[in-house]
Amino acid sequence: MALVYSGIRVELREVRLSNKPEEFINSSPKATVPVLVLESGEILEESLDIIRWALSINDPEQWLVEDREGLIKENDEAFKRLLDRYKYAGRFPELTVDEHRQAALPFLRRLDKILTSSNYLSGEKLSFVDVAIMPFVRQFAGVDPGWFEQSEFESLRRWLGSMLATELFNQVMRKVDFWEARPQRSPTPT
Repeated sequence: MALVYSGIRVELREVRLSNKPEEFINSSPKATVPVLVLESGEILEESLDIIRWALSINDPEQWLVEDREGLIKENDEAFKRLLDRYKYAGRFPELTVDEHRQAALPFLRRLDKILTSSNYLSGEKLSFVDVAIMPFVRQFAGVDPGWFEQSEFESLRRWLGSMLATELFNQVMRKVDFWEARPQRSPTPT
C-alpha cells in the first residue's frame, strides 16, 4: 500500500513460498517475503523498512508519523507470534484454538480502545501505523470471521472495514500470477 500511495513503480513478483525461485532465494538470504530489491542493489526485507523507504521518497498526506503507542513494535513482535499460533493452531497443540485466540485478545483490546476515540490508530487521519498493522488484524479476523463479527471489537471492526473498503487496498490486492523464474539458457556451442 505504501509503494502505491507513494507513486513508486515496482515490478511485482508473487512468490509461491512452497516453490521459491532461485533468483528470489539469491536476492534474499532470509528467503522470506516481502523483499524489495532497489535499483542500487540494496535489499529491503522487512515490510516496515519498505514502508519507511517509500514514504521517504514521497509522502503526500504525511503518513509518516510517530508511533506514539509503540503499536507497531508490539504488533510485529508479540501479536504476530500469537497470530501465527492462532492461524496455525494445529502446529501448536499445546493450546486449543480458543486459547490461542484468547492470548491475542489483549492487543486487539488495546487497538479497539484507541479506535473508540479516533478514526485511526494515530489520530484522525490514516498513517503508516494503520497500514503496518491492518494486514495482521485482517488475518486475525479471517481465521474465524463469524467469531470476529460477534466479538467485542466494534471500533476495530469499523476501522478494519473502512481500511478494506479503500480504493488503495483494493488496488494492491488484485491477484497476480505466481512468478516463475526464467529458465537458464544453456551456452550455445561454438
